Amino acid sequence: MLLGLNRATLYYQPAGASAFNLYLMRLIDEQYTRTPFYGWPRMTAYLQRRNLPVNHKRVQRLMRLMGLAAIYPKPKTTQAAKQAQIYPYLLRDLAITHPNQVWSADITYVRMAHGFMYLVAIIDWFSRYVLAWQLSNTLDGRFCLDALQRALQQNQPEIFNTDQGVQFTAHEFTHTLEATGIRVSMDGRGRALDNIFIERLWRSVKYEDIYLQDYLTVPALEAGLGSYFRLYNYERPHQSLDYRTPAEVHFAC
Repeated sequence: MLLGLNRATLYYQPAGASAFNLYLMRLIDEQYTRTPFYGWPRMTAYLQRRNLPVNHKRVQRLMRLMGLAAIYPKPKTTQAAKQAQIYPYLLRDLAITHPNQVWSADITYVRMAHGFMYLVAIIDWFSRYVLAWQLSNTLDGRFCLDALQRALQQNQPEIFNTDQGVQFTAHEFTHTLEATGIRVSMDGRGRALDNIFIERLWRSVKYEDIYLQDYLTVPALEAGLGSYFRLYNYERPHQSLDYRTPAEVHFAC
């Protein structure tokens, strides 16, 4: 799972990052997980109300580093690759009726005790089953492609949905999908709710594992996430699935 790592340290800590900035990033991550509609203006106000000496420029810079942007309005922190093709959103009013009809992928910021990582996951919309996940210490798109290739070794969907981020609009990523006959769907810019099931997954991962464990090292993070995703797929019943597990639903059909 540890692909995309290109620094001597396994986690990422910005050069010259102060303990205060890392503390702010932890607060931003927690608040954004609760309120993903917070952009830098609301996030700045939230931090200032906690009597923290921050201005909007610092908050903008940290949120950009974290890969975070509000649902409405959305700053240009998730930009498509230059000359990349943007695909239409295919899921509006679509009835989701069976596994492997729609998969989606997304990236989230993962805090650690002394730095942070990025996590990509691919989820099946019908069953909520997590097909693949990958860690990286950069937002380079290679770790997303690696996760996609691992997921496609298991099966393939009819439609694959992502946001318009450079990792997912890259030709190599979209070509991999189209070469196997998969239809590509992309969220409208600034509409994170178009990918709502994986947004819910991130809340579960963070509240049920990452915030509780506060991992010190990447190997510990990798092992912990491996255990959590096994729990999530095979043991944790979902209310929306009539209290069945994702694996029970995914492999029942």
